[in-house]
Amino acid sequence: MKIQSEVKCGPADVSKRIRAFLVGAALVLCLTTANRAAAQAGPATVFLGTAGTFAALSYAGVTNTGPSVVTGDLGTYPTASCTGLPTPCTGNGPGQVNGTIDDADVVAQHAQASLLIAYNDAKGRTTAPVTVAGDLGGRTLTPGLYKSTSSLALTGTVTLHGSGVYIFQIASALTVSNGGTVVLSGGATADNVFWQVGSSASLGTTADFNGTIMALASVTLATGARLNGRALALNGDVTLESNSVTVPIGSNTIIVVLPPPPPHHRGD
Repeated sequence: MKIQSEVKCGPADVSKRIRAFLVGAALVLCLTTANRAAAQAGPATVFLGTAGTFAALSYAGVTNTGPSVVTGDLGTYPTASCTGLPTPCTGNGPGQVNGTIDDADVVAQHAQASLLIAYNDAKGRTTAPVTVAGDLGGRTLTPGLYKSTSSLALTGTVTLHGSGVYIFQIASALTVSNGGTVVLSGGATADNVFWQVGSSASLGTTADFNGTIMALASVTLATGARLNGRALALNGDVTLESNSVTVPIGSNTIIVVLPPPPPHHRGD
């Protein structure tokens, strides 16, 4: 009888373990789904297409003064004008571009077409907008759609907190004061922050800014301003002065991996 009892206990114990495992697996699945949902908070992202690889893209040229460092592609179309940057731009420096320079070529043309689509997409969003006005300084914002019916300023610091997409619809100008800062926290990433600007955008000296700027007119960075994002101008120019502009790696960046060259054989 003792042996029979042990035999019955074995399968029952295994059954309990299986049930416990399934419950645990279901809990993990629920938590994972919840985490993914939280990671996708806010509106859907703005797809930049081929404009996503460009740190600076303009309609009327890119002008640089001082030792700016641009990490990402740089382009202009239709105006063939880039100065203070490496060849094929005029002036041969002192700026540095860690990427490709497309001076009024077909690549820049396609990127401008992608930018126009992305700009209109961001401008046309209408789901649950939150009205903002005046100055964003001192505020903490979570993922969402933010709408300003006039110009918008940033004096001091604005904190974007939480994983998800942030879209700012600005009817007129975006003006970031000297030292103005966009802080990312709680999982927020620069690749998911979009500033749709109805006229021109300007970053003051030593400003520290995050996100993709899509301006209907021009984008200007004053001395020492840093942009972890993109300076994209639909109808104007991009002006740099001893700046750092870096394309954030993420869902809006298209990385093209070229195949390795064929091996060389002796006698080739």
